[in-house]
Parts: sequence; C-alpha cells; structure tokens
Amino acid sequence: MESKVSSRLKQPLAKEVIQHVFLPRLNREFYANFEMLNQINLAHLLMLHEQGILDRSVSIRLGTALLKMQSDGPDAVELDPAREEAYFNYEAHLIKLVGQDVGGRLHTARSRNDMGATIDRLRARDFAARIAGALVGVAQAALRQARKYADCAMPGYTHMQAAQPITYGYYLSALVDAWSRDIDRILHAMDTADASPLGSCALAGTSFPIDRDATSAMLGFARPLANALDGVASRDFALELSAALSIMMITCSRMVQDFYIWSTPEFGLLSFPDRVASTSSIMPQKKNPAVLEYLRGKTGHLIGLTSAALATVKSTHFTHSGDSSRESTRTCWEACEEALKSLELMKLLVEEVEPNRARMASRAAEDFSTVTDLADLLVCKADISFRDAHHIIGAVVRHALDSGMPARQITPQMIASAAEQQLGRPILLQDDDIGSCLDPVRNVAARQSPGGPAPRRVLERIEAQAALLGQKKDVVGIAARQAIDARELLQTRIRALVSSDTGEPALQKT
Repeated sequence: MESKVSSRLKQPLAKEVIQHVFLPRLNREFYANFEMLNQINLAHLLMLHEQGILDRSVSIRLGTALLKMQSDGPDAVELDPAREEAYFNYEAHLIKLVGQDVGGRLHTARSRNDMGATIDRLRARDFAARIAGALVGVAQAALRQARKYADCAMPGYTHMQAAQPITYGYYLSALVDAWSRDIDRILHAMDTADASPLGSCALAGTSFPIDRDATSAMLGFARPLANALDGVASRDFALELSAALSIMMITCSRMVQDFYIWSTPEFGLLSFPDRVASTSSIMPQKKNPAVLEYLRGKTGHLIGLTSAALATVKSTHFTHSGDSSRESTRTCWEACEEALKSLELMKLLVEEVEPNRARMASRAAEDFSTVTDLADLLVCKADISFRDAHHIIGAVVRHALDSGMPARQITPQMIASAAEQQLGRPILLQDDDIGSCLDPVRNVAARQSPGGPAPRRVLERIEAQAALLGQKKDVVGIAARQAIDARELLQTRIRALVSSDTGEPALQKT
C-alpha cells in the first residue's frame, strides 16, 4: 500500500506521523481555511480559463463543482489525515464530484506552497482589519470619556510617587495617542500582507502563461509579489502583525496596571461596577479585579506567542518549509483571536470605570504634586535660578512632611524661612499666589504649554485625535470593503461562467 497522495511514496504514513503531525494540522486548518481555499480555487480557475490553459467545458465543470463545495460547506468533505492536510482532502472531494481527469486539472500551474502563503496573507489581512477596527473603537470610547473628564484633576505619577497634577481626561487622551501608533503598526502589517503570492508555485513560478495580476486582483490584493521565492519563503507579515499586537497589548497592560492600583482602597481613585468584577469563595467582603488580571495575563501570552513565532523562523532556510511556513504562523492566528477578545474587554473597562472626582482632587491637593509650581513661582517672582528654587521648595516639603502637614497648608512664612536658610535672605510671596499654585484645578489650568493638561488644551487635542481616528477607521473600512467587493465580483464571474454551460454534464455521478 502506498501513499494516498503520491506514487513517489511507497508506504503509507506512519500512525505516529498522522497522529502528531497531520491530524492536528488538518483539524486546525481545514475549517479555518475552507472559505479562503474556495476563493483561491475560484480565482485560479478563472485565470486558467481566461488564459486558455483550461478549455471551456472543463472550466465550467470545475466551476460548478467548486460552487457546490462552497455551498455544501466544509462538513461535506470527508477528512482523512492520511491525505496529509487541508488541500489534498479538498482536492479529493473535488475529484469525487467531477472525476480524476477534470478534478486534477485545477492544480495546474500552482503548488500547495503558494496556496498556503496566499491563505496566510488573506488571513493576516482580514485579522489586521478587524483588530485595527476594534482598537479604533477602544480609542474612540476613551476619547468620549476624555471629553467628559477633561477637567477632572488628579495626581500624575512618576516612579509611583505623586508628581504633578493632571486630569483624568488628559490621561486618557495620552493613551489614545499611544493606541493611534498601535493602530498604525497594525495597518502597516495589513499593507505588508496585501500582496499576492499566488502563481509563485513551489518557489520558481511556472512555464504556463499565467496572469498573476488577474488572480491578485480577484482576491482583492493590491499587487502580486514580485519574486516567487520570496512569495513562498516569507511570513514576515505574520511576524510583523504578531509583534504589533504584542506592542498593542503592552500599551493596554500599562493602562490596566494603573487601573489596578488606582481602584484599590489605598488609592481610591477609580471604581468599577460589580458586573466587571469577581468575588472570593471564602472572604465575603472581596470584590476582585478579575478582568484586569485577565488582561495582564493575556499580554504575557501574546508576547510569548510572538516570541515562539520568531524562534520558529530563526535560521530556517529562505524557502518553503514546514517550520518556517506552517509552524511559524499558527501562533499568529492565536494571538489575533486573543487580541480581539482582549480589545472587547478593554473597551468595556474604558467605558465602565468611574473616576472619583472628589478623591482625585483631594489627593492632588494634599500629596505635594502641586509644589513644582511653587518653584516656578519663585523663579518668576524672586528672580532666582530654578535650582535654588528647587532647593527652597524641597526644604519646605521636608518641613511639612516632618510636621504632618498636607501641601495645601504651606504658608508664605515657611517659604521665607527656607529661602533664608538656602540663600541667606527671605523671599516673601503672597497667599493668593501660593494658593493658586497649590490648588490642583488652577494648577492644571495654568499648564497651557503644547501637550499640557490644561482642559482647554486637552479638549483641543481630543478634537484632533477624533479626526485622526476617523481617518484610520476609513482606511480600515476601505480595506474591508475592497476584500468584500473582490469576493462578490469573483462569485459573479464564476456564476457567469457556469451559467454559460452548453449542456454537458457538470458533475460526475458518484
């Protein structure tokens, strides 16, 4: 008994090879890739017909059979792992419908290598569009909240220590800028994937007069890849997409970690509704941030999946092989699925979290995050260097901490005394000037420099961000529409071919 797919192999596959290599691959790929395989077969058939490589009657019979397979769906195909993988099982079912002579002609001028590469690019392109669209949705939700809380003063932190006052809206707007770059990286990966390797065949093209521009357009690609070897050897688009998703999730995880800390009773800056929390099996008082912990964990998973893909491709030969072309991409698809789930949860968090305005303002007023403005005030009012001002206010803060005083209780006398110690002369400031610096609302409002947290500046920036997100959403929409239009046009053209049947039997009786 020989192989079910080639007379070159005089032995059937070992059961261990079937169980550990081909059966898992078949289960993993056949259903996921079935519709993309249909599209590739239809496009290739039309091209072969229009180039005169297949005659009209064969083309019609194949077209009829392919449409039937598409209509019947993947469950109609009897899967046999002894046929190795998805395409040979698909082809076996096609041959059952139209016979060996007709069914076997569809594989003229192509290879599983270029077909697999084309499927991977279609899949990456689709995932990239969906994920970019989902991330746009998260960013737009954040902007809606940013508008609402543009004047919600809170402490800004560095090194987990209170630094300077900002607003919650300003924080969210900053995240949107980071997410916008994440969107750009995903869109770049989508553009990288948007080229067709179909017609590359095994690695060296073909002597048949194929039209690669035609099949590229029929599948909605922007262009065919220029080099056939590159077409089957490269999965860098999948690596790029996976890396972009890891960076995106790192951005998300940083927000998640802030929310995690800020929602604790010790900070009390944020709260979540019960519907996005969990509880304890033993401690009845517990309200656990389960979603936040899930997202932190998923970030680690995506980084691991990307690392696995990079390690799999490393030092493989620059051509088609099972590890560089097959094993390297499987983690990318898992990463894409996990990213889509994570973005749904991210949007829920952004929309549902409730900032505690009073608590935020109180912490900003009492934790010395406002005192940088006192140093700036000394520079302006007393004409001293900022370094001297820094030393003076540092001494004031030290005295306040030792005395158990909050920042809002700093007095002109404390500053004058510190100046006397640092400079040898007192500096007298007005109560109102000091009060303006120490009031977090007025402090933030004064920060009018470009990129600063003054509510007016934040609202201006939000409008610009909304416009940019709208443009990115349009890019995603156009790409998705082009793919849909290409599929619909391909269906129309195949049906037109099939409807021109002269009456010859389209399908073989089985």
